[in-house]
Amino acid sequence: MTTSSPRDVTELLHAWSRGDQAALDQLIPLVYEELRRLAKRHLAGEYRRHSLETTVLVNEAYLRLVGAHDVQWQDRAHFFAISARLMRQILVDFARSRRRLKREGAARQVTLDEALNVAEARGADLVALDDALQALAEIDPRKARIVELRFFGGLTNDEIAEVLGISPATIKREWQTAKVWLFHELKKKETG
Repeated sequence: MTTSSPRDVTELLHAWSRGDQAALDQLIPLVYEELRRLAKRHLAGEYRRHSLETTVLVNEAYLRLVGAHDVQWQDRAHFFAISARLMRQILVDFARSRRRLKREGAARQVTLDEALNVAEARGADLVALDDALQALAEIDPRKARIVELRFFGGLTNDEIAEVLGISPATIKREWQTAKVWLFHELKKKETG
């Protein structure tokens, strides 16, 4: 994460939760680069050519964060976990919208050469991954949360343990189990 002190960020988050707008103004410069890093990580798995850019994703997440008045911020890790979840939701909404437009015929026609120039997302399709993650959440919400914090949030096992209030060893075990479950779920959807 960034070089800002976790204690400074946590104190500003607590002040912001109490309604101190000046705290928000001080907080944003401390967390902005980390939010950009999270956005870049999310967008790295998207198509090379798309209309959503890092800055747009950060700004959209920022607007949603500022609009979240009922959040009681725990600490810096909690802030970035919520930020990662918001970015995931924004990207999934964007991907679902893009799919819907294609189904409705609103997608632009491209030549085969143009289509070949568009690199597919690395790994699983974002919408399929989101669907699988939602299915995992129905079975085991904690494992789904661990995947979200690690995969989408870029948090370490220690940071996830802090957010969830469990040991890093438990995080490591549940991360391994969740990865295997998601892999099988995504394979099942590919073949089924």
